[in-house]
Amino acid sequence: MSQRSILLVAGAFGFLAVAIGAFGAHAWKDVLMANGRIETFQLAVQYQFYHTMAILAVGILIEKFSGLRTAFLFFTAGIIIFSGSLYILSLSNQTWWGAVTPLGGLALMAGWLSLVYSVVKQNGKKD
Repeated sequence: MSQRSILLVAGAFGFLAVAIGAFGAHAWKDVLMANGRIETFQLAVQYQFYHTMAILAVGILIEKFSGLRTAFLFFTAGIIIFSGSLYILSLSNQTWWGAVTPLGGLALMAGWLSLVYSVVKQNGKKD
């Protein structure tokens, strides 16, 4: 994955977080209220934003810490699985989607661990 590609993914996820958040606040508000899932939907948007920023940081630092490609992959999968499953759960009210969400959470945590590992691994090398 090139630096440019990672930054483009961060931009796309950021755009989608704003767009999905706006739809949740306006177009889908009645559905979310009827399902009692506004907080769940907001959590999905928050985590998408947080990890979009993590992907942006990875894109900026990828040339210094080459191992960050793994973190990028985990963050990307985590956003899709964690936030995606919560979006679907919130809008469909099919509670079994809640069983998928922890897999996304594990991917997000693996992304952070991969980031730490990449930095620690780089410690012995010249800056």
